[in-house]
Amino acid sequence: MMEHEIKRVRTQAFIHCAKEPTQKQYERLTKFLEGEYEAPVKLVWKQDEKLTNGFRIEVGTDVDRWSLGSVYDWTTQGKTAQLKEEIVDGLSAGPDVIPLLRDTAANFRAKAEPREVGTVLTVGDGIATLSGLERCFYGEIILFDCGVRGMVQSLSPDHVGCILFGDDGEITSGSLACRTKATAGLPVGEGFLGRVIGPLGSPLDGLGAIPSEEFRPIESPAPGIIDRQPVDTPMETGLLTIDAMFPIGRGQRELIIGDRQTGKTAIALDTILNQRDRDVVCIYVAIGQKASSVAQLVETLRRHDALKYTVVVAATAGDPAPVQYIAPYSGCALGEYFMNQGRDVLIVYDDLSKHAVAYRSMSLLLERSPGREAYPGDVFYLHSRLLERAARLSEERGGGSMTALPIVETQAGDVSAYIPTNIISITDGQIFLESDLFFSGQRPAVNVGLSVSRVGGDAQTKAMKSAVGTLRLDLAQYREMEVFTQFSSDLDDNTKGQLAYGQSLMRLLRQEQYHPLKMHQQVILLVAALSHAMQDVPLEELSAFRDGLLDFAERQIPELCQEIEDVGAKLTQEQRERILDMVRRYQSKLAAVKENG
Repeated sequence: MMEHEIKRVRTQAFIHCAKEPTQKQYERLTKFLEGEYEAPVKLVWKQDEKLTNGFRIEVGTDVDRWSLGSVYDWTTQGKTAQLKEEIVDGLSAGPDVIPLLRDTAANFRAKAEPREVGTVLTVGDGIATLSGLERCFYGEIILFDCGVRGMVQSLSPDHVGCILFGDDGEITSGSLACRTKATAGLPVGEGFLGRVIGPLGSPLDGLGAIPSEEFRPIESPAPGIIDRQPVDTPMETGLLTIDAMFPIGRGQRELIIGDRQTGKTAIALDTILNQRDRDVVCIYVAIGQKASSVAQLVETLRRHDALKYTVVVAATAGDPAPVQYIAPYSGCALGEYFMNQGRDVLIVYDDLSKHAVAYRSMSLLLERSPGREAYPGDVFYLHSRLLERAARLSEERGGGSMTALPIVETQAGDVSAYIPTNIISITDGQIFLESDLFFSGQRPAVNVGLSVSRVGGDAQTKAMKSAVGTLRLDLAQYREMEVFTQFSSDLDDNTKGQLAYGQSLMRLLRQEQYHPLKMHQQVILLVAALSHAMQDVPLEELSAFRDGLLDFAERQIPELCQEIEDVGAKLTQEQRERILDMVRRYQSKLAAVKENG
């Protein structure tokens, strides 16, 4: 074995081949390596009888504590890998790739490009620490020798921390991993509509491979102020309570917040169902949900013919924390693909409480300093950089929009907890669901006092805005007076009438799940209710009265219903009178039916 006699060196390299290089070859290789690493190099030959068709150079960065840094693979296998990479790059050029591939193969020349390789120090709980990857950057994808991929999340002077996107059972201490010089991303395209996918774009529904049109990074900057336009177009949920009092606009971020089992997912699901035939792409991101719950939701979407315009991104409770961590960013990247095409997108993050818990688990395993409630200090940035990507783009950018409905779970209604206050401060309003209302049968259980939309009437049609009138004020007055119902025998007739009116409004706002209302139906109900037309209807009969009234309206005033739906202009006094006249005729019809038995 021949060695260069250099007493103090920073870089050491091993050349693996069947026959020892000549002195001239040593000098050429050493000169090349010293030029690459700008330091003296000690080159040592290690015999490998299998490498008869080339050589492989492994470069380390410390003689005393040698660790693998880069690999120059000049074997047939290494050259083949380079050719494969060039062919894969050519496949993204479009449909006419055959001439391009033929030219790539004919003109291929292997290059002396290093593969930067590191060594696993420790692995466990979806986290691996590696040495030797001195040049890697935060967020870079690392490929392990067993095929599992990971992402760099921690940079230290002597090692890097990497989260794993697969089973770490095949990774052990001493395993090799190499840089890819790429960030995490996923394929996107029209073919993803109607499919259930994992956070990295792999299909989970057993329907085969998904054709993609491009590859997008999961992290990208949010649109700037100049690239946005005001939120003034409704994103109708089909829920009377929300569309009337807390309207959501296209490009808005509206938080759905409440305790466990209060109907948060139901509101998001009804909103998705209401987008049928509205040319809105819907994306549902499940974070930490039970696999059975996700399967049930997918079946509900399929049953209501809503899956065809929906993509479900699932990172279930059985997936590792790193997979749950990247799920919302993957869904957002998919939404941005459609938004940049000028289309409207609705994305649901269900839920960001579990997302924060997954990030906390990762951070503690990466030995980051814990802060309040053991969350890392950047947990606010975790969600702000996600939700800021929701926007309504300017006409110069295509005019597309992405509306975000993040969901957050509270404990005993505590909206002042750490994660809820963080996300409340990021979003443009919140819909607060109250447990007491839910268990009393008021569903959706929206608390009128704590809920708000910071876009407000800008996201309503003029017809809806004129129909709402004093609804919110009337409900607030009713909630104040509700405490006196136990003393109803001592109340005057005027107060009793106000209580009856408030009770009829609350009962009107109850809505069965999977039955979103169209805008003209909501307008008709609001005009009728605020004119006290439903005040004398017994509460137990109000649901049947409402359904019958809407059917009657479709038959009696179809042209007005269509006009409200299409134009959405402010209601005229004549239109109000036509609606109220229709209500009176319906009431007369009901009275006649009752009288005749």
